[in-house]
Amino acid sequence: MIKSKTRVLFRLGDKIFPKFTLICSLIVVAVLVNILIILFIQAWPAIKESGFSFLVGRSWDPVKNAYGALPAVYGTLLSSILALVIAIPISMGAAIFLTEIAPSWLRSIASFIIEILAAIPSVIVGLWGLFVLVPVVRNPIESWLGTHLGALPFFQGPPFGFGFMAAAIILAIMIIPIITSLGRDVLKSVPGAQREAMLALGATRWEMISRAVLPYGRSGLIGAIMLGLARALGETMAVTMVIGNGYRITASLFSPGTTVASKLASDFSESSGLSLNSLIELALILFIITLSVNVIARLLIWRLTSVKGKAD
Repeated sequence: MIKSKTRVLFRLGDKIFPKFTLICSLIVVAVLVNILIILFIQAWPAIKESGFSFLVGRSWDPVKNAYGALPAVYGTLLSSILALVIAIPISMGAAIFLTEIAPSWLRSIASFIIEILAAIPSVIVGLWGLFVLVPVVRNPIESWLGTHLGALPFFQGPPFGFGFMAAAIILAIMIIPIITSLGRDVLKSVPGAQREAMLALGATRWEMISRAVLPYGRSGLIGAIMLGLARALGETMAVTMVIGNGYRITASLFSPGTTVASKLASDFSESSGLSLNSLIELALILFIITLSVNVIARLLIWRLTSVKGKAD
């Protein structure tokens, strides 16, 4: 009797579980679509009013109802790309060290510390950047660069400390743990036979890493970098605290600037009417950019796992 009841419950579970997981999956998709639709509806008055000129406009003047997204998009891309330039060598070096070189006791400790760094709230990192990083960026970094490389347009202007350089450094600090952690997992997925074959041919450790491990995990590493880029594109509080919030397009890394996320954080509570609709249109642009980057990253990681499955 008990066995028959148990068998009935198992059969009922087999029928319910697939439907339950399908509903959960549909809820996730519905939330994503709902966000996109709500942003579009709320941004429609600004889209209708400004049209394509919103994407290429350079001013943000609520008095004249003149709104342009280009400085914010420019600042977002510039600070994120600079952050990647700083973060990629450090992250890849740390991932290679933890996977291929570090002893087991150090590997576990370092991995734990990296995970803690990734979990620090951005507002805490922003406060650290405000009181520690900005003074260091002002002097000696920007002062030295302005004195010795001031002929270049990237290093012209007074050393404020607040600006694109400080924002890029703070973003790099925030995405290094993410790229390192994902890169380590990618390199750990490389089959041991790849390493053993190279070493058996007489390769050095560096040749084994550069010619066997890294090429095998190339797609996954690119995916990890793009996920870090997606985090940098959407970072808000830490960047808002150190970027200076100057709404302009300039080549100088010393200049205060803005990003889409920092513009939303700074102006959203004080905006209404068309100004609010324009901010939501900025949010829609950022959503589309971030979603595209995440999709590309996931496709690259999926490609790595599919290639690994065929190899096995």
